[in-house]
Amino acid sequence: MPFATVRGVQINYKIVGGDGPWVAINPGGRREYKEVEDLAERIAAKGYRVMLHDRRNVGASDISLSSEETEEAVWADDLHELLAQHDALPAFVGGSSSGARMSMLFGLRHPTSTRGLLLMRVTGGAFAAGRLPENYYDQFIRAAKAGGMAAVCETEAYGDRIKANPKHRDTLMAIDPAEFIETLQKLRALFVAGANLNVMGMTDAELDSITAPTIVIPGNDNTHASESAGNAHRLIPGAELHNLPLEFQDVDVVSFDDWEPYYSEIAETFDGFMQKTVAAE
Repeated sequence: MPFATVRGVQINYKIVGGDGPWVAINPGGRREYKEVEDLAERIAAKGYRVMLHDRRNVGASDISLSSEETEEAVWADDLHELLAQHDALPAFVGGSSSGARMSMLFGLRHPTSTRGLLLMRVTGGAFAAGRLPENYYDQFIRAAKAGGMAAVCETEAYGDRIKANPKHRDTLMAIDPAEFIETLQKLRALFVAGANLNVMGMTDAELDSITAPTIVIPGNDNTHASESAGNAHRLIPGAELHNLPLEFQDVDVVSFDDWEPYYSEIAETFDGFMQKTVAAE
């Protein structure tokens, strides 16, 4: 697997496709790029080069925790540097859930490098605001308090990261548990500060200032309520909305794998949007 040194961190990446406009597609949660690899292949087949990568602290990429900014903001700047190293800017940038949040921040922080935004399963609402801090931070804070970094390594999430890159265990075990707890508490506070907005992590003013052409595909579960996608569509100037033929499911979250029957429609929708965007440039 290829790695690039991005802002001092080793980032695992993959490029799908050999020619055409550049696209970056990013998964949800803190999951590896493999989650969106099948979709990326369908997009690439339509004439695009698709950048996939494990974000820092995810998958095989380096663990490098800091709390100056939200994780999504750090990821956005990492992706910008990774794309720049491959002469891939400006690019279409998109993703699902946390990948969508990162993409919106990419568009906000790097407007001249953003050809368009491809947003799926936009996150928002009280349910998501209550659920995600536990998933991202609270469970690991409890583990570190109870059993130090050895207990953190034993959690399912960090165990998966160690499987993806065994050196992560040494990196984690070298962290002072008190420092780890303090960093995650600060990251949690940053996350919660933006959790109850119309679109999680983005103020209305920030959404209104996005200049990139944007398309939004709503989710169909309690974490990715269609109302959140509607807010993004309403607040990002000129944004388009595409509804998949999906019924709402009253569950915490629908796995992105469950969307596999719609990957072709998503790829066709994004292709049409990107072709139109390129023609208008």
